[in-house]
Amino acid sequence: MVEYTTCPEPADARARRTTVTGPLPPSIDSGTKWAVARAGTRHTWTFASRFRRHAFGWRSQPAIARVREAVAEIRVAARHDKPLAAEGAVLLIERLSPALENVDSSSGAIGSAVNHAIDALAQVIASAPADPKTRDRWLVRLWDAYQADQIPYIDTLGDYWGDLCGSPAVAARWADELIDLCRMAFNPDPNVRGYFHGATVCLSALLAAGRHQELLHLLAINPRTIWHYRQYGVRALAAMGRPADAVRQLRKSCSAASQSSH
Repeated sequence: MVEYTTCPEPADARARRTTVTGPLPPSIDSGTKWAVARAGTRHTWTFASRFRRHAFGWRSQPAIARVREAVAEIRVAARHDKPLAAEGAVLLIERLSPALENVDSSSGAIGSAVNHAIDALAQVIASAPADPKTRDRWLVRLWDAYQADQIPYIDTLGDYWGDLCGSPAVAARWADELIDLCRMAFNPDPNVRGYFHGATVCLSALLAAGRHQELLHLLAINPRTIWHYRQYGVRALAAMGRPADAVRQLRKSCSAASQSSH
C-alpha cells in the first residue's frame, strides 16, 4: 500500500518521499559478498562489498569512481549472461542511495554520475530475458528502492519504468496499480491534490502500455505545467501518429515554463 500525501509538493527533496508498507522485497545478503545462484554456479559481485550504507564520506570523487567501476563490472557480465547482469543491476540500484547519503552533492558531479549509471543499468535490466516471476521480483525490489530514496539519487529511475516492465502487459498492470493515486495527485481541487512520488512511474507505464488517451487525460486534469510530466504527453501524441499536435504541446509546455520562471 502506498501512502498518499495530500499536500503541495515540498521544495525539499528529503521531505517529498512517500512511504511504502507491505511485503518486504526478496532477501538480500547483508554480508560483504552477494552471490547470485544460477545454473549451479555462484557469482560474487566485487561492487557489493563497496556499496554499504554510508560507505562513502563527503568527498564525491571516490564515490564517482566506485559507481563507474560497478557499472563497468555489470556491463562485462552482460556480455555473457544478461539475466545475471540484470540481477547485479537491480542490486546496485538498491544500494546506491544508502551508500551515497553522506557524499557532498553540491557540485552536481555525483548526481550526474548516478544519472548516467541509472541510464546504463536500466538498459541492462530492460534488455535481459526473464520469466514473469523474475521480472516481477526485479520490479518490486526497484519500486521499494525508488520509494526509499531519500536524497534523492535514483529519482530518474521512474522515467525508465515502462522499459523495465519488459512488455506492455506488465506495464499495464503497474499503471492499473498506480493510476488512481496519480489522478488524486493531479486533481484540480487543491483540497484533494497532493504529491505522489510514483506519478512518473505511472506515466511511463501508461506510455509503454500504449494507453495514450488515458495518459493525455491525466495530464489534462493536472493544473501543474511541469515539463517532467508534460513530456509524456508529447511522447504519447508522437506515438499516436500526431506529430503536429506533439510539436504544439511541446511549444505550449516551453511557453508555460518560461512564464512561470519570471
